[in-house]
Amino acid sequence: MPHRPYEDVHVEGHLIDSGIMSQIMDAIVALGGEFETLSFEVGRTNEDVSRAELRISAASQAELDEIITAVQPFGVEPLHPTDAALAPAPNDGVFPDGFYATTNLETAVRVGGRWIRVEHPEMDMGIKVDPGLPHAETVALSDVREGDLIVVGHDGIRVRPLERPRSGQVFEFMNSAVSSEKPKAQVIAEIARLLDEVRAQGRDVIAVVGPAVVHTGAVEHLARLVRSGHVTVLFGGNAVAVHDIEAALFGTSLGVSLKDGVPAVGGHDHHLRAINTIRALGGIRQAVEAGVLRSGLMHTLVTTGTPFVLAGSIRDDGPLPDVITDTVEAQRAMRAHCQKAGACIMLSTMLHSIATGNMLPASTTTICVDINPAVVTKLSDRGSFQTIGVVTDVGLFLEQLADDLGA
Repeated sequence: MPHRPYEDVHVEGHLIDSGIMSQIMDAIVALGGEFETLSFEVGRTNEDVSRAELRISAASQAELDEIITAVQPFGVEPLHPTDAALAPAPNDGVFPDGFYATTNLETAVRVGGRWIRVEHPEMDMGIKVDPGLPHAETVALSDVREGDLIVVGHDGIRVRPLERPRSGQVFEFMNSAVSSEKPKAQVIAEIARLLDEVRAQGRDVIAVVGPAVVHTGAVEHLARLVRSGHVTVLFGGNAVAVHDIEAALFGTSLGVSLKDGVPAVGGHDHHLRAINTIRALGGIRQAVEAGVLRSGLMHTLVTTGTPFVLAGSIRDDGPLPDVITDTVEAQRAMRAHCQKAGACIMLSTMLHSIATGNMLPASTTTICVDINPAVVTKLSDRGSFQTIGVVTDVGLFLEQLADDLGA
């Protein structure tokens, strides 16, 4: 029988109750590999960690490398680690061949015989290393520069997976399949408790907001959360700001009266007139300072000094002067806030929420709220235990959340 390349690895943590061990074994077999359990020490109590050593083999070195890369996010490490391999970026905006693509999990690299933490964990990035300090951080394709030293291959990489919470929480119940039949009051009360904790820690809470928040008449409830400090950063697109301003200036959203719920005469062009008004004044802040914009979510953000990022798209009318139309620049502006966030509430905006979720560290709790179960499932399906999906009307959710927080 020909020799099969193999690698001896070890892993430790709550391997059984968090399902980590079964996921490792499933991944090995699915990729055509084989494993042999060299040792397995099971924790004596539910608080104790377990430890295992495996020999992973494959038909070729290339297949073995693929398997090792696939199981690294579960915390698998070589028994005898070596330093990470580094290669210079060949050009601005280009990673070297074989670059290591990051997860959003806590990661470390081995440089000069010691492990150093990778700053700013985020998925789908490279790892830039300065061996002289030593220092390591994630870097986006758009931000890498010629000559930057980038980690290649899978050697010298250590990843810490998220594990299921040790204590029973309502959030654990909520991690079952998304359903509209969950106990909303209980879940929202737990979310309120979480936001209070994040606020007490001095960490940011990001709200990713779609125009449905305006259409459902929920702006005042979200503004209450901003004023109370339970929302400290807002992400959105042109639409949410435009319709909020339209509501403040004309009392309509998409031409529909927020008071009566019926289309206003000539209301179809209110959003364009709102955009034109703000553009004439030079921006949202200028409109507030001029006394033209006197209410609404954007008014609250400006008057409270709460930062916001409005990222543009090809669908935008106008857009407003505050909208960042360069998508790479919008990513950079959002990324700076994502790395400091303790929680993120995603409110009825699938595309902006997916973009934000891709920038968040796995340790940031995300709350996905939408009336459509399919949207919540898509947003919640990030493969981690920290995501909470709530299927409900966003207006009712925000009202109860603000009430629970005493905002």
